[in-house]
Amino acid sequence: MKLLGEEGAAIFEVISRYDDIISLEGREGYEPGDTLALIVPFFLAHNITEEDIRRVSARAKVIDGATYLFEQLQAENWDIYIISTSYEQHAYNIGQQLGVPEDHVLCTNLSLEKKALPKKYPYIVKKAEEDILALYSDIERDDTERIVKRLDEFFFRKLPALDFDVFATRVIGGERKAEAIRTIAEEKGIALRDIIAVGDSITDYKMLNEVATHGGVAVVFNGNDYAVPYANVGLASVDIRFLYPVCEAFERGGKGAAMELVTSWEANRDAFEENPANIPDSVITPAIKEFV
Repeated sequence: MKLLGEEGAAIFEVISRYDDIISLEGREGYEPGDTLALIVPFFLAHNITEEDIRRVSARAKVIDGATYLFEQLQAENWDIYIISTSYEQHAYNIGQQLGVPEDHVLCTNLSLEKKALPKKYPYIVKKAEEDILALYSDIERDDTERIVKRLDEFFFRKLPALDFDVFATRVIGGERKAEAIRTIAEEKGIALRDIIAVGDSITDYKMLNEVATHGGVAVVFNGNDYAVPYANVGLASVDIRFLYPVCEAFERGGKGAAMELVTSWEANRDAFEENPANIPDSVITPAIKEFV
């Protein structure tokens, strides 16, 4: 959204807050993460292209330890899928870096092919941008009523009146992520209890809950308040390679072994912080200990 200019980030923050509000109220037909549909009208008004999004993605940093984690799991024949709210121009790029083929990346399809837009379209979007920026201070005051009222008018009345389908972009978030993981399990002929799902935000909580309630392992990695309550493992780290021992334990002994491992980590946390070298291999693998 910063491609819109200096004010793009603020516009996104207001729309993202709006997304949280109407997602949590359970508005029919709306899923967490549909923010990525709501910002498409601004891309079109500012002539942002799919190639622009690819250039932004090329600057993205893959989290530390991700390459190690994926290489280890792939060497052990794990079947890894990426289920991402991200646009395909970004999700496929990250998947390629991590060795995940496109048919294992389920993400949001985005087309910014230039279409004929109504003459009023640029004016209405520009006016909406001005109004959204005026609402920015309401985020800190948590004045959600004004945000919802103005953005409801824009997204659900003004744009549809121009025959603009805001939700033509089908975002993979919320229930659609849960649907994706059920589809994967069905195609593979496995139960949800045989799956580890990893997420971090409001777009993931339904998927995490689906796996956790069916006996699988749901991990929140550096997660927020929307995701944490729906997982049975919470992992906080600057490096995601610490997920590997959890996967290793899960493969060895299922959910019970994975939970036993993370419980032992919690019990040994103080000692681990003081001197990681003294932690026994039964608690953390030698490869991870060496990294620490």
